[in-house]
Amino acid sequence: MTSAARKLPDRMTVSEFLAWRSGDGARYELVEGVPRMQDPASDAHGTIQLRLGTLIANHLERTRPQCRVVANPGIAPRLRTNWNYREPELGVTCTPNRGDVHMLPDPILLVEVLSPSNTDATWSNIALYATVPSVQEILIVDSTVIDVQLLRRLPDGSWPQEAETFGRGGTVQLASIDLAIAVRSIYRQTHLATEA
Repeated sequence: MTSAARKLPDRMTVSEFLAWRSGDGARYELVEGVPRMQDPASDAHGTIQLRLGTLIANHLERTRPQCRVVANPGIAPRLRTNWNYREPELGVTCTPNRGDVHMLPDPILLVEVLSPSNTDATWSNIALYATVPSVQEILIVDSTVIDVQLLRRLPDGSWPQEAETFGRGGTVQLASIDLAIAVRSIYRQTHLATEA
């Protein structure tokens, strides 16, 4: 057993998790009271995350300066809130920043980047993000193939059974922030760019 594995508590609440320091330098999420280590991002994963963050931040600065994009924001689902703390790649909120808040307040858009090592965990997170009342859209971008999916809350407050899918040559319309992003722009500067 590694020293990092010995340091992991058996179970903790979100407030205990936020005060906890693993000492191993890794990033963790809290899943049903148990810390789950997040795998390091690949080069393509990190490039996509930063690229989307830049595109969104620039758009918000021009059109909605009261809103902001946050990298790796803390999200508390409405189900079992005391036992779950998740971190998507990006989140957008129009609620002002406060120094004493760990969770992203009132997120309207969340972005996840899929990698082979995190696909199942990411989709389980997405199901919990949908429980947050303020979330209007969830964007899912694959880092190994050109595949972008968008879940958008329906007018009655429910979510569709399937995500809208965009491939090469497509354009994703993010209604929550009134931004259209070409798929090729998302994958720019990655090894997949020649396919977009």
